[in-house]
Amino acid sequence: MALYHTEGHGQPHSPGSRLFFKNVAGHYISPFHDIPEEENGIPTKRARNDEYENLFNMVVEVPPWTNAKMEIATEESLNPIKQDVKDGKLPYVVNIFPHKGYIWNYGALPQTWEDPHLKDKSTDCCGDNNPIDVCEIGSKVLSRGDVVHVKIPGILALIDQGETDWKLTAINVNDPEASKFHDIEDVKKYKPGYLEATLNWFRFYKIPEGKLENQFAFNGEFNNKAFALKVIKSTHECCKALLMEKCDGGAINWTNVQVCDSPFHCSKEEARSLVESMSFSLNKGSNEEDQVWHFLGK
Repeated sequence: MALYHTEGHGQPHSPGSRLFFKNVAGHYISPFHDIPEEENGIPTKRARNDEYENLFNMVVEVPPWTNAKMEIATEESLNPIKQDVKDGKLPYVVNIFPHKGYIWNYGALPQTWEDPHLKDKSTDCCGDNNPIDVCEIGSKVLSRGDVVHVKIPGILALIDQGETDWKLTAINVNDPEASKFHDIEDVKKYKPGYLEATLNWFRFYKIPEGKLENQFAFNGEFNNKAFALKVIKSTHECCKALLMEKCDGGAINWTNVQVCDSPFHCSKEEARSLVESMSFSLNKGSNEEDQVWHFLGK
């Protein structure tokens, strides 16, 4: 049985649409703060009795081959998934040949936070004020709001408008080929071309909007699992500090239900009241998936 499920409010594909999360008991929770970042000690299918993987929870925000820019609403109570509004419009990523929309199951690692006040020594840039993004490369198309256990073979350091925006490479532990992937070299071996496609996707996806190519630290090279685990640990520590009100979280909403010693903790009754007090647009939304294809010259 799934440990988490979702509940939609408002009309899909509208500015007022929200996807809230509930735990197995049916109580509202925050996918940002209440879902554990790591699932230690879970043996994988390939594991021997004395062998364990580092497994993490991934919150799926965007299924592959779709265009709507959906994300955890970090500044709203209980952090539902929403489609952000930019310049009065719902944003969609464009199709850049040969890729239709997002090319992975795209989401976030809960209980991580890229601190916008902390300069990363390896990138020389501060964080982007969000949880770490995850690109899951398995064969199964997941659904928005799914929470899945993933292995992390590597990480890419995108520099977006002068901010560090880490992109974890991950694979669902229940993928038929998951046992093959332990480090970044395995991705190169068993999914040739996928890392190059990922790099180019992030490099070019803003160009049709009239923006410049994105830049990368490490000359666009993916770092390995050991490096990725260090980044996860660091951003998890930043998130924990904020949940304990030990640093400035700015506009981020840190309301949570399951971090009992946090000053932002609320009861399950208070969480329900928060959701019930919100107003959601009943206006019918329009699914404006981008059907235009862009071809970029060399």
